[in-house]
Order: sequence, then structure tokens, then C-alpha cells
Amino acid sequence: MTTPTCNPATGNPPTDGPALDTPPSGATGTAQDERLRRWRMVLGADSEESTGRALTGRDAAMDQALTALYGSGGRNGGRGNGGRSAGLGGSAPSVARWLGDIRTYFPSSVVQVMQRDAIDRLGLSALLLEPEMLEAVEADVHLVGTLLSLNKAMPETTKETARAVVRKVVEQLEKRLTTRTRATLTGALDRSAKVSRPRHHDIDWDRTIRANLKNYLELPGGDGAGTVVPERLIGYGRAAQSVKKDVILCIDQSGSMAASVVYASVFGAVLASMRALRTRLVVFDTAVVDLTDQLDDPVDVLFGTQLGGGTDINRALAYCQSRITRPAETVVVLISDLYEGGIRNEMLKRVAAMKASGVQFVTLLALSDEGAPAYDRDHAAALSALGAPAFACTPDLFPDVMAAAIEKRPLPIPDKEPV
Repeated sequence: MTTPTCNPATGNPPTDGPALDTPPSGATGTAQDERLRRWRMVLGADSEESTGRALTGRDAAMDQALTALYGSGGRNGGRGNGGRSAGLGGSAPSVARWLGDIRTYFPSSVVQVMQRDAIDRLGLSALLLEPEMLEAVEADVHLVGTLLSLNKAMPETTKETARAVVRKVVEQLEKRLTTRTRATLTGALDRSAKVSRPRHHDIDWDRTIRANLKNYLELPGGDGAGTVVPERLIGYGRAAQSVKKDVILCIDQSGSMAASVVYASVFGAVLASMRALRTRLVVFDTAVVDLTDQLDDPVDVLFGTQLGGGTDINRALAYCQSRITRPAETVVVLISDLYEGGIRNEMLKRVAAMKASGVQFVTLLALSDEGAPAYDRDHAAALSALGAPAFACTPDLFPDVMAAAIEKRPLPIPDKEPV
């Protein structure tokens, strides 16, 4: 259903085309009342005269919650005209009541959006340092990012509650992502191992045919038909307990990468739990921190990060490069918006050197549900020219990206990626 827009000059329901306040043929008065009620909710108190509707009961309470955040008018699209109301003020009790109200009147997905808007529009970050505020909010990835950015300023009385909020979100993500990630990567590890005497159902026919093309024999008859004699069979291996691949996650912890840091930490813990993978997790801004020894608990990893600060990708890649011992069996995943504050040419040389040595290098502009953020297009294009295309990746796609890198096949880059 197409939502009609407001008259931009008046903020009132449109008067051209099918008017909102004129019911279609056969519409009942009840349907007309519902339309006007909705317009009144969308446009705010300023539209009460034009819609002829005064809100009562639950509608009035919902309107009050919206007005406290978005102002009294111009709410079309959920954003409004930027005007602010004193409905929330700076009072923790009033904010706590407001948080309770929106959880009562709106679904969880809407509550999360309104919380994010309240933090951005009304400067409520400081109030998240109070335990009673954290207990009232709806926990999601974006809230975790906000808490991590406030970590160093958080008083001891709040840290325990903050960790509980973060752990709740992490457990939800692990439940959503773990099973599929393990299954996808286990299959990729099986297929990536070549064996020379495979069982029939383990034969990799594509590789086998390519390896035996020199043994092509033309069949009698002169019609050009022939066959390949497979002197050497190549097959898929079966996963063993030994380490098959090394994975290095190199994560930009600048402020714009908050959601990516959360997801990458969860994936790092999942990968570290797989015996066939040796996983290293490195976070960086202008400094580099190796959090590998904390991968058994992604909450510890997250509280070991420090969102914000500058970016030195070259220094981070130098550290990762120094930890590579088996280039042909290593996957390096750089997660960054590529706004390099270090030495650009050195960064590109390191990527080229790693790829030349056999490293599978993956560049993700984001690892989140929101798509690509603002990013440095020149650096992305330069990496693409080196054979390391940069693209945004959703958490649901990440296992497939890793599987492709492990198997050394083309990455499943989403459509319409700019690089």
C-alpha cells in the first residue's frame, strides 16, 4: 500500500489526487475515521484542526511519546522537522518512564529505532551510564556499540549492568549465527582438502578432468568424440582434527564501525571454536591490539575494544603480516571503511605482498545489516585493482564469503556493489 505524502507547504493532508479525507466509493464512515486518525498521528498536534481529530486514551499516550522525541508536528517518515520538546528533558526518571512507554505502545523493532534517535537527537548517551537506564532499554547491536563507545567513561556501578546488556545481545547473535557458520565452513574445509586416492563419491570431477586433460584420447569413428583417461584422481578431503586453515580478522575500531565490531567479535568466537581453524582477532585504530586470547568470550573481546580514534590500516596489516606462517593456507579479513590515516602506499604494498605469497585477502567495508557506510572510494578501487574487491557484507552472507575464501574460489560479492 502506498503511503500518501503531506502537502509540503502546509503540512496538511494532500489536496491533489485522491484526497485522504475523501473516502473512496463504498468506504464507510469507520474507514474514514481511521484514515483521519492515522493522519493525526503522523502529522502531530499541529494537524488537529485540519484533521478534525483529537486523540484520547492509548492514541494520546502514543502521540505524547512521539512528541517527546520528534516534536509536535511534521513527523512524516518518522523524523520530523527537527524541533524538540521538553518532554524528556534531562531527567533520568522521565527518560525511564518514556522508555517504558515506548516499549508498551510500539513493537521491538520500532522501539530500537526510537532509542537510537533519542540518543542521537537528544544527547542521552550520558544517561546510559546509569544502571536503571540500561535496565529499561531494548538491547540491540546499536545499543551495544553506544555502550562500548562509553566504556572508558562508565562508572563501576554501571559496568556490571552494561556487561549483562551486551551479553544478552551477544547470546542472541550467537544463537542466530553459530550453527550455519559452522556447517558452511566445515563443508568448505572438507572440500578444500585435496586427496589423491578418493572414494568414488568424494571425487572432485572438475579438478580431476583439468589435471588429466593431457590424457585425452579420441575415440574411433572420426566424429571427434573422445574421452579423458583419469590417471590421477583428485577428491575432497574429510575434515580432520588438525588445523587446516589460519584466519586473521583485522577489525577497524573507529567509531563508524561499531556494528561491524560487534558482529566480527561474535564471528571471531565462533571461528575460534572450530578445531580445523586457527583464528586470530586483531583490532586497531592508530594502535594495534591482539585480542586472540579472549576469543573464548566475545563479551570480553568487545570490552577490550575502544571505539573511536584514528585509523592506521598499514600498521595493523604489518602486524597481521608478521603473524602469517602458512600463506597458502591463510585467510586475512580486513573490516574497515578504508579511511587510512597511515601510509597509503605501504598499505597497498602489504596487501599485494600477501596476495602474491598465496594469502586469500578479503576486504569488507562493513559487517552489518545496514550495508556499506561512507568509505574511501580511492582506496577501495586500489584494493580492487590488486584483486581484493571491497564490499559490504551482511552477517548472513559472511559464512558464504569465508567458505569461498577457504576454497579459493570467487567471493559472492552482492549485486550493485560500487567496487
